[in-house]
Amino acid sequence: MRKVAIIGVGNSKFGIRNDVNVSELAFEAVKPALEDAGLTAKEIGFVALGSAGAGAWYEELLPAVVTSEYCGLTGAGLVRCEAACASGSAAFFAAYSAVACGQAEIAMALGVEKMREIDTQTAMEWIGRAGYYLWEFHNFGLTFPAYYALYANAYMARYGATEEDLALVGVKNHKYAAMNPVAHLQNRITVDDVLSSMVIASPLKLYDCSPMTDGSACVIVGSEEKVRELKIDAPVWVAAIGYSSGTANLSKRADFLSLDASVLASQRAYKAAGLQPEQLDFAEVHDCFTIAEILAYEDLGFCGKGEGVKFLREGQTEIGGRIPVNVDGGLKAKGHQKRRERIRTCV
Repeated sequence: MRKVAIIGVGNSKFGIRNDVNVSELAFEAVKPALEDAGLTAKEIGFVALGSAGAGAWYEELLPAVVTSEYCGLTGAGLVRCEAACASGSAAFFAAYSAVACGQAEIAMALGVEKMREIDTQTAMEWIGRAGYYLWEFHNFGLTFPAYYALYANAYMARYGATEEDLALVGVKNHKYAAMNPVAHLQNRITVDDVLSSMVIASPLKLYDCSPMTDGSACVIVGSEEKVRELKIDAPVWVAAIGYSSGTANLSKRADFLSLDASVLASQRAYKAAGLQPEQLDFAEVHDCFTIAEILAYEDLGFCGKGEGVKFLREGQTEIGGRIPVNVDGGLKAKGHQKRRERIRTCV
């Protein structure tokens, strides 16, 4: 396997983007990524598009083809990747693998999603189908706010956490989003703001939940040879990628308050990179709801089981703490595009 580096990145403005279609939105990330790398579209040998809402949340059923054509990428190898909220990760892995195995010298991972072309109620129904459709959504009407409300209630019962503790995640991530000019929600909030906001699925309130957002992000990767040839000043070498999967059915998890996939993927990445969690300088984790970020602290080994809230209270996930987390605002405030956010975190 060859060494692979990130050589160009770009993203769109996140928010309600009814001013553009999906191809135009993708171009907003592709153009600055190409400029950052000093490349033209025709120099890209492989493209992986991460998107899962095609034909449901927006108009195009086959977005990889139309966005690639619009962005001038015709002729490159092309795949569309779907892995639920990890679709962006899957696209990045595909682009990385294409370069690492020698299939391409330069590859692009592109994530794009438009979630605001349909009304919220319809969007929630489609998202509800992204869990275990027959057992959880069809029979019991369980949607993702309810999923994470179950986690939050279970976590509070097991470890003594409070609703105020959950609110701290939202306050932190909104603070950093307020510094991010492309974030969807750029307003700072307080714990009282969170606690007084509308209940969505108890104990989760409006400010415990990430917004449904339109946006795109793009990462270009290249081989070591291309990095030298292009004279890239500051390549970001990919030290390791960890990949895993878990059960779709909540009732089949070994520990209800842990995602085996997160634990295994992180352990594989740490081992491949020869690193320990405490050696990380910062992290971007999945914070679709405030409880999700706390669970991620523990699954990824930043702290022990049941210690996530203490870790948060101590300010260890702030800039200046042991490991700053989601300092771009996270999904909670920068915006949750559901299926392309992992490319956003690379950017």
